[in-house]
Amino acid sequence: MRKIAFLFLLIGISAAVVAQPINKPTLEKTMATAKILEEQKDYINALEWYEKAYDDSEDRSLLYPIAMLAYEVRDYRKVERRLSSLLRRDEGAFPDAKYYYGKVQKMNGNPLDAITTLKEFIVETSDPKLKRLAEIELAGAEMARDMPQNPKVSVAHAGKDLNTRQGQYAAVLVGSNEAYFAGFDSDDVLEASEDDADVFAKIFRASKTEDKWEEPEALDQKINRVGFHNSHVFITPDGNRMFLTRSILYGNEVQESKIFLSRKGEDGWQGVEEVNGVNGDWVAKHPVVGELFGQEVLFFVSDKDGGQGGFDIYYSTLQADGSYNEPTNLGPAVNTAGNEQTPFYRDGTLYFSTDARPSLGGYDIYFSDWDGTKWSQPVNMGRGFNSEVDDLYFTVDEEGYKGFLVSNRDENRSPTGTGRTCCNDIFEFEIAKISADIVVGTFTDAKEVLKGATVSIAEIIGGELDQSFPQTNTEGNVFQFPLGIEKSYKLVATHPGYYPDSVEVATVGLTETKSYEHRFYLKALPPPPPPEPEYDTIAIDEPIELSNIYYDFDDDVILKQAEQDLELIFDLMTEYPEMKVELRSHTDARGNDDYNKQLSQSRTESARRWLIRKGIARNRIEANGYGETDPKVVTEKSAADFPFLKVGDKLTESYIDSLETTEQQEAAHQLNRRTEFKIIEGPTSIRVKRTRLKKNRTGSLDRQKNFDIVTEPKSAVVRQVNQQQPIKVHKLSTLYGKKGLTGVPIMHFEERVIDFGKVKKGDKRTYIYKFTNLGDTPLKIDNVDHCECTEADYPRGTFESGESGEIKIIFDSTEKDKTENIAYINIMLEQSDPANDYPIIEELQYKFEIEE
Repeated sequence: MRKIAFLFLLIGISAAVVAQPINKPTLEKTMATAKILEEQKDYINALEWYEKAYDDSEDRSLLYPIAMLAYEVRDYRKVERRLSSLLRRDEGAFPDAKYYYGKVQKMNGNPLDAITTLKEFIVETSDPKLKRLAEIELAGAEMARDMPQNPKVSVAHAGKDLNTRQGQYAAVLVGSNEAYFAGFDSDDVLEASEDDADVFAKIFRASKTEDKWEEPEALDQKINRVGFHNSHVFITPDGNRMFLTRSILYGNEVQESKIFLSRKGEDGWQGVEEVNGVNGDWVAKHPVVGELFGQEVLFFVSDKDGGQGGFDIYYSTLQADGSYNEPTNLGPAVNTAGNEQTPFYRDGTLYFSTDARPSLGGYDIYFSDWDGTKWSQPVNMGRGFNSEVDDLYFTVDEEGYKGFLVSNRDENRSPTGTGRTCCNDIFEFEIAKISADIVVGTFTDAKEVLKGATVSIAEIIGGELDQSFPQTNTEGNVFQFPLGIEKSYKLVATHPGYYPDSVEVATVGLTETKSYEHRFYLKALPPPPPPEPEYDTIAIDEPIELSNIYYDFDDDVILKQAEQDLELIFDLMTEYPEMKVELRSHTDARGNDDYNKQLSQSRTESARRWLIRKGIARNRIEANGYGETDPKVVTEKSAADFPFLKVGDKLTESYIDSLETTEQQEAAHQLNRRTEFKIIEGPTSIRVKRTRLKKNRTGSLDRQKNFDIVTEPKSAVVRQVNQQQPIKVHKLSTLYGKKGLTGVPIMHFEERVIDFGKVKKGDKRTYIYKFTNLGDTPLKIDNVDHCECTEADYPRGTFESGESGEIKIIFDSTEKDKTENIAYINIMLEQSDPANDYPIIEELQYKFEIEE
């Protein structure tokens, strides 16, 4: 496996190595020396000898190896110059030359040129692998063209106190004023001698005093072992363990790399021990401690077999004996066919650098979040953290606002013999501390202060609302909520007797501290209908229509549902033995007059026979049939039941024929086919419970199946096509009394008003309200509003027509000092009433009595 990543991390070695004096050798000897140095991975000196050979021979075929060696040592300006010259005349000789040309155009800060070059290459190449790589680079160039600087991030060169000409890497903060990093113990040119300790990377420590870094000091030989490159340092958050790597290079490539651990003792860092479980016949580097599945893990980078390609990020779980288990690859969610390097973990987020995703330059820093089971799609950290070249070793302090990164970006550095972007330096970054909140006021739609409202806030995650946090202000109308950064929220204002209102607010892209303001203007709900009287008074000689005695066309058979009203007459005549009544029967206008007269008489006789069989004397009942002579006059109640009728209309045959539909005409005919009773002797008036005069909802419209809406004093009844069972719309719903209820969910509860009875102060009561969606539209609850003494657990999903659900409430009487007849729970649906575009509200109630 070809390994080049260590060049970025230990580039100072090669950048500083000086070639031996050249005494004008022959061209053949020059080329032979260049090729030997290239095979030895000594890219700096190989490049110098190739340049000499080109100067002597002007052989244009040498431009390609010169450009590729310059790419290896990260002299991107030279790469662009040499490839530009090559492509002018020898474009077809080197199939990947144009790919690298477009790539370095981007890395030299020319994304527009890079886009043009890479698009041409994608069309021209027949190599699918190169085409895919070019597509990634093209996406990066387009991102570099469009991406602005992150205004919340400031990045600055850490200065010459930490940085030298030889390159630095693996910088990590400990607290806010201590740093560890890897580098070389010299700022001068190094000679390539394995006996010289200065040519090997060491781990340094530096302290900060008054915003100035003191001169770094190399750790002793217990950490910095001679003959190895000691690097990739990581200090655990408790400051007691140091992980590092010891590596051996062959030229500019890593031959061996293993992870070691040192523990802090009373006299400082102790001797290192090899970490068991993560090392093997592979490169292991870049260790960093994190947590997965509730256990400590060690993230690290390796090229072991079975990965996604190149260098991948792995993790191993810490065992009880201090060893680590078999490494696990993070998989394709994080790793690519390229190289993933320099991981850093903090609070469920993994930061890492990669060269195989769209980037502003070469290596870009990405992050991915762990949700407990999987990693999220990695996201580019953006301009500022990333530059046109290589950006690695992201690390942040405990607070999360300051940190280090390592980059070869061209800022505040001294040029070397291999260009300004050859070597890594440490950069410090700081994220602006910003905060946000929102202040909310509640008012009536007349702009008057509205006290006693409740405002709740919930974060919007993935398009869904997270847990809601309500505030109720009984003394005023002002509410204040803190907001997180890069988040979205929904606020809902409610007040008994008012329609709710909501607003969404987002802090995404916020660059400075901000306090949002919003005013809710709530519109009053219409007043509830007055309570119905419990009793109706029936006076003598006042005909009372029996709501449930209907007949099929051309039939006098007493239908089953009619017995409800006949039972009422029987009970009244039993209660008042001196009472005599007249039963009055009517027909519709179809058929001739004599026949209808006879039919109505037959119908009323049928009703009288039913009463006689129950034991009522025949002489107490007059039975009179009026045929079609007395068409019904539409009352308010009839008009409410059938919206196509108007109060005062007389249901004559000509009137019925003028109705628009056959269904409407049949309903009017059925209203004419009615039976009434009136007191003709005995008490002058009697009181009857209104509920006994109610229509039987299971069969009041015999064999009529296609009506839209029927309204009753207490509830509305929606009859759906081809359904016998009517649907109740309760008076505690804002849909109560509305006409044409199609296209809306209808929330039907088995019980809406619950009596907890006597409750000792401090006790809790639980109840589950069960509901079914009887409408023709999916139902979804947006929010549930209730008092502070109540908890509510409600479903967040969608309920299709006919589906059922539950709302669980827990009443806590701890703060209650007195009995309350009614406590309200308001359920706000996401759907709106089409008549006024206000949200549909369904009200639940419970009552209780505080026991002394």
